[in-house]
Amino acid sequence: MADEYRHEDGSWERGVIEKLASAALAEQRKARYWGIFFKFLTFAYLVLVLVLAMGWIGGSDSARSADYSALVELNGVIGQDTTANADDVMAGLRDAFESKGTQGVILRINSPGGSPVQAATINDEIARLRSLHPDISVYAVIEDVCASGGYYVAVAADRIYVDKASIVGSIGVLMDGFGFTGTLDKLGVERRLLTSGDNKGFLDPFSPLDPKQREHAEQMLDEIHKQFIDVVRAGRGERLKESPDVFSGLVWTGQRSIDMGLADEFGSMDFVAREVIGAERIVNFTRRENFAERLARRFGAAIGEALVKTLGPASVR
Repeated sequence: MADEYRHEDGSWERGVIEKLASAALAEQRKARYWGIFFKFLTFAYLVLVLVLAMGWIGGSDSARSADYSALVELNGVIGQDTTANADDVMAGLRDAFESKGTQGVILRINSPGGSPVQAATINDEIARLRSLHPDISVYAVIEDVCASGGYYVAVAADRIYVDKASIVGSIGVLMDGFGFTGTLDKLGVERRLLTSGDNKGFLDPFSPLDPKQREHAEQMLDEIHKQFIDVVRAGRGERLKESPDVFSGLVWTGQRSIDMGLADEFGSMDFVAREVIGAERIVNFTRRENFAERLARRFGAAIGEALVKTLGPASVR
């Protein structure tokens, strides 16, 4: 074994040192190659994100040059942190209105409602876009359900189409919660709530319901409800057949909603594109998180987690 590491001059110590040095140089070369590889991989990833962000891959203007019906979808609960958030829905609507081949816009809705602020923002944006593009009409197509905030958005359209079994309405506002005072008493738990301001603990679930706070909450709900009613009246106009139940928060079938003037006709997305707009081809302008955005978000989350583990929680403020 010693002969294997022996140098030409006969000293085995020098031979061992030369072998170790050669091995170290080989490891450095491997590390350098891997470093180049990962740098190239990172560069390729950044280029891909840039290309997708700039829209160089995907539909081109030439592909959308022919006439078509523009589709924007509103699916799920309307809220800032949901897929049915106002920013994404409005961005899709703006793209649809501003595209050269758009003959009409279909807003396909399947939503139980959600934030009245987000719904009102979308409603206002539809009104703004309609005024800027008076030659482009908006048609709301209701699928399974269009209730509360979903209907708040729908009334901004020129016409509303439903299926006979669609669920439509719920023109009302709610604020829900729970009261645990009796439970705390049974458990022998004492609630200690310290506030600066008589109403800072407004509607605290662990304290008895204050009559004045309840009255204030109901006044706020009535005010928002009135805003909702005004929007429905403005959107539906003389088509709306008002009755004591219309604004009570009840929901109706698509068939009944037409009788009440909450909707106009039966019709699906394809029917509206083909028979109403006259452009059978449908182009979807709905904003969705693409592959690059998902990858970037996950990549960013992974980097953030690694930084937290490296720096420690005390160093991240």
